[in-house]
Formats: sequence, C-alpha cells, structure tokens
Amino acid sequence: MSQVDWLSHLLQMITITGQLEVRCSYGAPWRVAWDKSAAHEIPYHVVLKGRAIIEDPETGTTRELLAGDIVLLPHGSAHVLHDGSGYAPAPTENRQVPAGWTFSENESSGEHLDMLCGRVFIGPPHDRLIRNYLPTNLVVRAMDPQGEEAIGSASSHLASLVALMRMESAGDKPGGYAILNSLTSALFTLALRAASESKQAPAGLLALAGHPRLAPAISAMFADPARPWNLPDLAELCNMSRATFMRHFQDKLGRTATDLLTDIRMSLAANELKKLETSTEDIADSVGYRSVAAFRRAFTDKMGMTPGQWRRLAHGGADRVASVAQAE
Repeated sequence: MSQVDWLSHLLQMITITGQLEVRCSYGAPWRVAWDKSAAHEIPYHVVLKGRAIIEDPETGTTRELLAGDIVLLPHGSAHVLHDGSGYAPAPTENRQVPAGWTFSENESSGEHLDMLCGRVFIGPPHDRLIRNYLPTNLVVRAMDPQGEEAIGSASSHLASLVALMRMESAGDKPGGYAILNSLTSALFTLALRAASESKQAPAGLLALAGHPRLAPAISAMFADPARPWNLPDLAELCNMSRATFMRHFQDKLGRTATDLLTDIRMSLAANELKKLETSTEDIADSVGYRSVAAFRRAFTDKMGMTPGQWRRLAHGGADRVASVAQAE
C-alpha cells in the first residue's frame, strides 16, 4: 500500500475548502502581521517572487522564504512576515478585486516581493486531527523538474500548480476566483505529499508516512480502521518486533499507534453521526467497537463531547460546532 493511499484516506475523512485572500506586491521595506486563526483555519503563503522572513512569536522561530516556497501553519499560529531589513514598512494600498480577494501593494522601490496569501478550512471536528498530527509550521518548495524522476515528484507538481495560481490571480477571467479556491485545496494536499516525500519530513504524521518501514502500518490503519488491530499485527506488517515497532512509531509520530487508530476511528464516526438514519450502535460497529459504551467513552474522550451532543451540534450548523470546539 503506497503513501498516496494513506493521504487519500485522510483527505476523504475530512472536509477541506480553500480561499485566496490577498496577493501582495511589495517593495522593501514591508511587513504583514497575521493574528491567530480560528481552530479550523490554516493560513498559507506562497512566495512567487523575491524573499520573505516569517516569524512565529509563540515559538520564537524565524525562517527565510524564497521564491517557490510555500508555508502552511496547521496550528493557525499568529505570525509576521517582513523583508528582513528592520526598517519601518512602507504604507500599503489595498484594492478589492471584483472576484473577492484583495490586491495589496506599496510604492517602495526596494527588493520586490510577489506573494499569495490565503487560508485552508478544515471542517470540524477534524481540525483536531490536523492539529494533533501536523507540525506548527510546514514549509515545502515548488521546484521545476530536473530530470525524468523529478517530473513526477510532488514538488514539480506544486510548481505547475503555483504557476496556475499566479496566472489566475493576475487576470479577471470568469471563474478565476473559484479556480483559485479549488487550487488552494489541491495546494494543501500536494504540500502534505511533498513533505512526506522529503528526506527531512517534519515530526508527526508526515514523518511516519515517509518512513518506509512504518508506512505499511499507517496505510493499513487508514484503509481498514474497523479491523481489530493490535500491536503485534501492526509490527508484523512492518517486519519488526513489537518493542521495536512501538519505539519507532512513538519516536516518529510523538504518539502511539493506538492513539492514531482511535483518532482515525473517531473522525470516521463523526462523519457517520451526521446521518440521522444511522444508529449509534451501527456506527460503533462500523469503526471497530463491539461495545456501544466503549465507543461512547472513546468518542467523548477524543472529541470533548458525547456522540449525541456532536450529532445535535452537527445538525445545528457548522458554525455552532466550530464555536464549541474553540471554546474547549
């Protein structure tokens, strides 16, 4: 089972939409600050031309972004982007584009930056899964292919996608904004694939999926979560002893295989609970629980509410679900 399989299963479980918000065209000095995002929002930035410094005040980290770099912030951290000069930023002028996004520019003649900024929206309650298993900051690079092998890489596909986003955001053709928002969702997926292919995959789910010996276990759990998996079974899939499997899994993911399996099951259950015609007993069975009581305990522990509460909230509107999730 390939890495693409686990990613497809993950993205089939969660509802993802995207939105381009701003295209920045600045000369240095410039500075842009983003407040902390809502729990179900993931800000992203694509550097089309020039360079940018991104700072995360919460972690105290600073990183330089170059043309072709894409940064996603799965935890929605507050952050600042600037040119790195230390000078006071030039004033900006914002113009609302009829399609729905904003074009922001300044009149400074310093080093030029061209950057796309927007958000990916994760339908609740699956934002919990994303926060638990993806890093605070995720940076990948869109690279033009060099050689036959690189043509099929995620980074080369990202380069093509970014080029299309650049073209659509520069024109005013019918459907352009809808295309840009759809491309944002594809950007998220390709960025995750590129990160998992990287030799320096960030800690969490991406590092786990990119580990050739552990990948069979994660693919199996996503493909058949209702199966009564135990640690010896998963270790055998990876040709490891139980102790070695547990150590490597914990080291790469920061959580146990049981934690991941339970989170997958609860995410699938949350989707099924939206269907009023499906009983809690049937849902419990479909995600691997023979005891409804055990299922209710697991769901409440992971989701912060009972299956019945989630079902009522889900039918009361996504906004109410999001507000409850943020309040916890």
